[in-house]
Amino acid sequence: MDLLVTIVAFLLMLGLLVVVHELGHFLTAVRLGIKVEEFGIGYPPRALTLFERNGVKYTLNWLPLGGFVRFATDIDEGRDNLYGAGGSLASAAPWRKILVLFAGPLMNLLLAIVIFSIIFALNGVPVPTGSQTIGEVYPATPAAAAGFQAGDLLLSLAGRDVTDSAIVGEAARQNPGTPVAAVIERNGTQLDLTVTPGPWTTPSGEQIDFGFGFSYGPTVNIEQVGPLGAVSNGFSYSFDLLGRMLTSLASLPGAILGIFQPEAPPGGEPIGPVGIARATGEVIQQPGGFLAFWNLTAVLSLNLFLLNLLPIPALDGSHIVFALIEMLRGKKVPPDKEALVHAIGFAALMGLMLLITVNDVINAFNGTPVLGN
Repeated sequence: MDLLVTIVAFLLMLGLLVVVHELGHFLTAVRLGIKVEEFGIGYPPRALTLFERNGVKYTLNWLPLGGFVRFATDIDEGRDNLYGAGGSLASAAPWRKILVLFAGPLMNLLLAIVIFSIIFALNGVPVPTGSQTIGEVYPATPAAAAGFQAGDLLLSLAGRDVTDSAIVGEAARQNPGTPVAAVIERNGTQLDLTVTPGPWTTPSGEQIDFGFGFSYGPTVNIEQVGPLGAVSNGFSYSFDLLGRMLTSLASLPGAILGIFQPEAPPGGEPIGPVGIARATGEVIQQPGGFLAFWNLTAVLSLNLFLLNLLPIPALDGSHIVFALIEMLRGKKVPPDKEALVHAIGFAALMGLMLLITVNDVINAFNGTPVLGN
């Protein structure tokens, strides 16, 4: 039953993310008078045509992994163009192309803002208090030996106030094998402890060279807000996460190379559909799994917004770059050369996705949690 729920939740999440993305392309193209032949839910082969309106077929397809928009064939150039149209986008002004291309990722951004706003309206806004709450203390670890307990509030570590979660990891990396002072609050009373960062083994068997051996997260107070406050916080939280995602992009090459290493990189490994499905199963089994599921959906939607705008061949960002080049040159890049760039990029993406999927499957067999312990 758990597996069935996970599969259904994963398909719902992925379908929503991709259909919303494609809906952005579709609605913008229609608004600009660009001809669309098909709006498909799922990927071909086609199962059935739901209905047809204004020359557009709305179809249901057998592979339930998202959706697509099929733009009309560019007859003038005698080729199929993913972004072609009757008033062909291939021959349209570059700004029109950019609007259609940008609309897909933009819809993912708007979806994330809407989801976060609804979560804040229903559940309140978490406000950090400037400390970290210890969730679990693992046995036979430096934290267990030092006397930490689940539920302790970690106030300071190695002489620094723990106002940010990153400070805990920094304290471990900067003081390997060296005793450090910690101040905690337990049942309203402050206590002084001494802990020595050292090697420990996670419940899944992963070897950590230097750490403490407890899980932790920001201590927050929940403040109830009205609809306007929820929307305002939805915007600010979404853009705060985007900023952190942009910062983490610098570690992406190392994370990809980490797939080939026996130990996971500090920033974690990239995950594909299998990893996302497992992460979905992990969040829906947590207390408050319903809200956790929608929170994960919003985070992934922000990821899609950001990644699709990167100038990677075959993604929206790359098509936008070609439209900008056309705008600057006053003429299009030869279609065969543009198609070659996108074909090479698509092949590289598929190869990377295959590699990530294999790694996801290995992690699944090893029982390694996607979201950590």
